[in-house]
Amino acid sequence: MKLSSCNSPDWRLAPLLLISLLTACADSGDARAPGQSGDQGPLRVLVTSISEIPQRTRVEAVGTSRAQQSVTLYPEASGEVVAVNFAPGERVEKGKVLLELESRDEALDVELAKLRVADAKRLYERYQRSVESGATLPIDLDAAEAALDEARIELRRAEVALDERSVEAPFAGYVGISDVEVGDRIQTSTAITTLDNREALFVDFQVPEMLVGDLKLSDQVAVATWNNRRAAAFGEVVELGSRVDPATRTFTARALVENSNDRLRPGQSFRVALDVTGESYPVLPEVAVQWGADGAYAWTVEDNRGQRVPVEIIQRQQGQILVDGSLQEGDLIVVEGIQRMRPGIEVEPELATPAGDVGAHVERKSSTGPS
Repeated sequence: MKLSSCNSPDWRLAPLLLISLLTACADSGDARAPGQSGDQGPLRVLVTSISEIPQRTRVEAVGTSRAQQSVTLYPEASGEVVAVNFAPGERVEKGKVLLELESRDEALDVELAKLRVADAKRLYERYQRSVESGATLPIDLDAAEAALDEARIELRRAEVALDERSVEAPFAGYVGISDVEVGDRIQTSTAITTLDNREALFVDFQVPEMLVGDLKLSDQVAVATWNNRRAAAFGEVVELGSRVDPATRTFTARALVENSNDRLRPGQSFRVALDVTGESYPVLPEVAVQWGADGAYAWTVEDNRGQRVPVEIIQRQQGQILVDGSLQEGDLIVVEGIQRMRPGIEVEPELATPAGDVGAHVERKSSTGPS
């Protein structure tokens, strides 16, 4: 049987076919896709510049308030009440007479003391004229002067006793409920009423001991009532406790909260929230952090060469991670092309969005009260 030439391979053409195949492979290698490396040139990667932001800890606690100025008023003397000059809940000004006691005897003592002062003053002036003419000895003038001084002291003492027969507001504020009425006979131990200046409130709350040194004076706080999660008022930390309670492992912080609209009350409890700023750390996109057998790491670019840098995770939230490691602000970190990275590999970096531009507020929750 005679076979057709089309079915019979001509082995003399094999070298030419091999050369054509190699040429085609070489031509296809010139059009490499992004991310390819090796003998075909540097690896193309996307990088971002590292920035640093402070670690932020969200503290939520239960706070108890008291007025910026708050007193319970007591009389300085015992006696019968003759006038009550306030109503519960009324706002009074500083110096307003809130309560009066029977004071007839004290008023008479003041009048008598004034007469004695006037008499001692006339005697002293008479002796003074007599000394100038030589009719009175200087020693008599000195005795008259001492008597005048003594009379003046007795007058001031009588005036103080008269003042003690009334109770005045030591500062402007709101008076509370009182059980004292006209005709009552009260003692110095009888509470008349309370007086609160609530234009601002002190709010005390407990902070975990881990934040000692991080929480600072003037840090901002927000307080909310329990029936409303929205902040009712804002303030700042004004005092910090000097010791940690060994039972609760917390310390006390005190915030001064503005209350000019008079919506809050002394003694009220609040939901307190604040962000505590700590040490600054490099912040990376979450995609830039890889995991290996020895822990987390990231790829940096230095002199167009890839470097593997071990890192420790500090915080993570919303696509951002605060890390601790041999990273500096401004270093270039690889965010795309990571899977082909090798130590020392030559790369062609292209700058992407800086790591700190998105979600720079990273926080960790630490709660010391109901959420």
